[in-house]
Amino acid sequence: MTGRRRSFQPRAIIAVAVVWNLLWSDLTWANAINGILIGCVVVTVFPLPSIPFVGTVRLWPLAKLTGHFLIDLVRSSWQVSLAALQPRLDSASAIIEVPMHFHSDLYLTLTAALVTLVPGSVVVEARREASVLYIHALGTRTMADLADVRDNVLTIERRVLETFGSRSELAAYRAALADDRSVS
Repeated sequence: MTGRRRSFQPRAIIAVAVVWNLLWSDLTWANAINGILIGCVVVTVFPLPSIPFVGTVRLWPLAKLTGHFLIDLVRSSWQVSLAALQPRLDSASAIIEVPMHFHSDLYLTLTAALVTLVPGSVVVEARREASVLYIHALGTRTMADLADVRDNVLTIERRVLETFGSRSELAAYRAALADDRSVS
């Protein structure tokens, strides 16, 4: 159990209690107490690994990240619904490997969640050690389509880092981007 938390985890207990009450769809004292008790049992039996976070939450980048996510959500929902209503035999999909620029479990998870929540793309595998996401994407007929998907995932990663990254993390990210551009 190396890397597991042994300390009290109030946020995880509260999260389990909230989910418990949402599942019951009725906020009563009994449900609230049971949710807290179940949360205590869950975090004791299944302790979460500690994920270090040295960054900060920036409100303006968070608003931009949320806005871009909502725009992507509406646009891709429209595209997927059109594809479903007008099925074509030439519709293509692909699995694309996208190496991330930053090695952080938290940022990898946030990027993967935002990519998966948008219709038309889903993360089928994430490799923590290599910091690589494998994305299944619809509508990838050409190499330009594949490049667009890859660029979109990397843009989401950049937005996540700009929203939650520390100054040193942002500097390391920008240095990695500069190195990538100089190699290309």
